[in-house]
Amino acid sequence: MQALQGIKIIDLSRALSGPFCSMVLADMGADVIKVEPGPDGDMSRTWGPFDRGVSTYYLSCNRNKRGLCLDFRDPSGLDTIQQLIDGADVVIENFKPGTLENMGLGYKVLSARNPRLILGSINAFGSDGPMSSWPGFDQIAQGYSGLMSLTGFSDGDPTRTGTAIGDLTSGMWLVTAILAALLERERSGCGQHVHTSLLASLMGLLSVHGQRYLSLGDVPRRTGNAHAVIAPYGVFQTLDGPLNLAPITSAMWGRLCVLLELPELPNDPRFASNEARVERRDELKTLLEARLKTRSKRDWTERFIAAGLPAGPINTLDEVFADPQVLHSRLTQTLAHPTLGVLRQVVTPVFTEAASAGAMRPPPLLGEHSVEVLLEAGFDPASVQTMLKANVLLQATPSDRTTGAAP
Repeated sequence: MQALQGIKIIDLSRALSGPFCSMVLADMGADVIKVEPGPDGDMSRTWGPFDRGVSTYYLSCNRNKRGLCLDFRDPSGLDTIQQLIDGADVVIENFKPGTLENMGLGYKVLSARNPRLILGSINAFGSDGPMSSWPGFDQIAQGYSGLMSLTGFSDGDPTRTGTAIGDLTSGMWLVTAILAALLERERSGCGQHVHTSLLASLMGLLSVHGQRYLSLGDVPRRTGNAHAVIAPYGVFQTLDGPLNLAPITSAMWGRLCVLLELPELPNDPRFASNEARVERRDELKTLLEARLKTRSKRDWTERFIAAGLPAGPINTLDEVFADPQVLHSRLTQTLAHPTLGVLRQVVTPVFTEAASAGAMRPPPLLGEHSVEVLLEAGFDPASVQTMLKANVLLQATPSDRTTGAAP
């Protein structure tokens, strides 16, 4: 997809939320310049596990970008960033509120020099307010937003999601905001500052649970793998492992009972209505699992699907990446990495009929495109060499491409 071809983005962010946002925009065709602080670069480069010395965390959210490494503490380094921003359409950052201003790169300064600039920001708790200065990471925000209070079993601890959902969703929300700002700029000619936070992003996912409280004063509780307001709906044990089952209508409930040879249940007063089934969900689960444990999860899944009942096995990741539907849908892609060779990655799941497979860049080495980017931006070659000699600018060398060593 090349919808954003011609859009230049300076990505000052690190770790996950901002880099994920910029990767999605890069996958849509934007020219993303990842600007990392020297000498060590994005902090995620040090987070394992590692593939031959390269962080898989870093690899997961930095493809299709060009990499530039500068000393942010040096005035000439900051001046270089400012000059790059002067020619950009979008800047992305996820520093604590006030950090960009302290660097002399606040939105008022940037927009005065480049009125069409769009600044996209992500922080933990918001750009202002009593908690705006708090440092925050994904799990902190999951707890603060109430999301963890909804996740887990009623007799256990609140539980985080298996992925960094606050970081990822804040990146997704910021993608939406940046696309909207680019569209608005077409009409007004002016850029703007768009922003979100981990807190706001997760509260935006509360959905019906948030509305239950706002409308009814009802504080939802954890229900484990069972649906909060529909039964049966959730995880059930079979002969060889768990599966998900979701017969959400009365007709589906009836077909399930026939298939499990429990024809008496729909007329049993204990289970005659959805409300009654929710009230007695544990008792109902015991009855259903007595039948389900007689066959495998794959066998039951095929029978349920044939009967028009939504169901599916709970796969481990080795099963997921070997699954025929995943393979058919091309939900992974293969890139050529300069030190790792063949690199498989999960795609950005946005598809169009007209989209063609354009040139794909692997996640950049630290400083891989530093000189290229500055020369392209109009910097004098002599000044670029001066910054290299002063270690203000770092550039990957040919040997880094074969060994993976830091420049």
